[in-house]
Amino acid sequence: MDNEKTFDETIKEILQILEEKKYVKARDELLKNNEVDIAEILEEVLEELGVDSTIIVFRMLPKDVSVEVFSYLPSEDQLAIIQGITDREISYIIEELDFDDKIDVLEELPANLVDKILEKTPKEERKLINTFLNYPENSAGSLMTPDYISLQHDMTVGEALAYIKREGMDSETVYTCYVKEAGRKLEGIVSLRALVIHDSDAKISDLMSTDYVYVNVGDDQEEVSESFKKYGFLAIPVVDKEHRLVGIITVDDILDVIEEETTEDIERMAGVIDGSDKEYLDMGVFRHVKNRLPWLILLSISLMITGSIIEQFEATLQQVVALTFYLPLLMGTGGNTGTQAATLIIRGISLGDIDLRDTFKVFWKELRISIILGVILSLFNFAKIMLIDHQTMKIALTVCASMLIVVMFAKLIGGMLPMLAKRIGIDPALMATPMISSLTDMVSALAYLAMATVVLGISI
Repeated sequence: MDNEKTFDETIKEILQILEEKKYVKARDELLKNNEVDIAEILEEVLEELGVDSTIIVFRMLPKDVSVEVFSYLPSEDQLAIIQGITDREISYIIEELDFDDKIDVLEELPANLVDKILEKTPKEERKLINTFLNYPENSAGSLMTPDYISLQHDMTVGEALAYIKREGMDSETVYTCYVKEAGRKLEGIVSLRALVIHDSDAKISDLMSTDYVYVNVGDDQEEVSESFKKYGFLAIPVVDKEHRLVGIITVDDILDVIEEETTEDIERMAGVIDGSDKEYLDMGVFRHVKNRLPWLILLSISLMITGSIIEQFEATLQQVVALTFYLPLLMGTGGNTGTQAATLIIRGISLGDIDLRDTFKVFWKELRISIILGVILSLFNFAKIMLIDHQTMKIALTVCASMLIVVMFAKLIGGMLPMLAKRIGIDPALMATPMISSLTDMVSALAYLAMATVVLGISI
């Protein structure tokens, strides 16, 4: 890419060239960029100029470049291009894609198109593709690739390196090699570093490690991503129930999973129920409404309960109108402190720093934190109510005693609800901002108004 221009300027220039229908010049400008950037530019072309211009430019790219670019496009853009090119062009792209990218594309295509592609695929490869397509969505099997370096334990280092030179270009990675025994069972792993630094007549069986980490083909993708984060792997082997090696998962595929899982957690923490992988702008208005409405209805019901609590203490509020001024303060503080605790606990659970065995530790820590924060906030508000608001001592005591109770409850519920959700098998992210705020609102109103009746001696 031209260092004198920013990437945004490059995109604008190419869009302008395409608007003038100078397709050859546009292709030449595109080819000054790497495949990842070309894919991003084509996304902009598709959005700004439509699918026809995108397909014209895509077809003008050299074949090897077009396949690489295609693999980096979002699935919706891949589908748009496939629907506009010939069956022969589709077959070439599918044939040249890396196996894991091929599976990802085939999973998104209409069934009739997949059948047409598979008809022209060699029998053995077709069988393998069908096996991979049948793995459950979001499982380790759906993420893996069969393109890895497989060695025999009785090979010498020299034989292994010669084999890697022959087969390495078709493998996802050569940095870790997998040693299989009879029946395709995984026996051990050996690194390329070990092969390079040892003598050529050394045996693989003497160099391989039998203490390795692996995942099962049915493991959830989130568990797989945890293994990558924990051990810092570039690739991890996948085995079936008989411990036969069926594929490997590489770090580039797991990065997509981590992004997907993080997005899902953020959406759930915001009270958004969304099972699709579409981006915000690609999703229709009614789909957004459908995703957000259930939680909003549930939270509206909880606010109705809060309203009913306040209504029960109507006489108290009428006798001491000043109490009304501090109700939003307590409800807001409860929601904020509860959300703080919930966010930290949910993050700790997602990173594996906190598990169910730590429930009592979390409770004890949040209890101590809540007491200290509650006392500090109560003293701060006591001074403000007395010195600035010029309210009575009883009102100040009512607000501050309620503040201590609310902060303690909010911190504890913010810490314990995600742990409870984890224990009963619910995503802890669901116990975040909306849920915590609603519960603390109810408790804040009840604690505050009940405290008022006691401290101020007002009957309901």
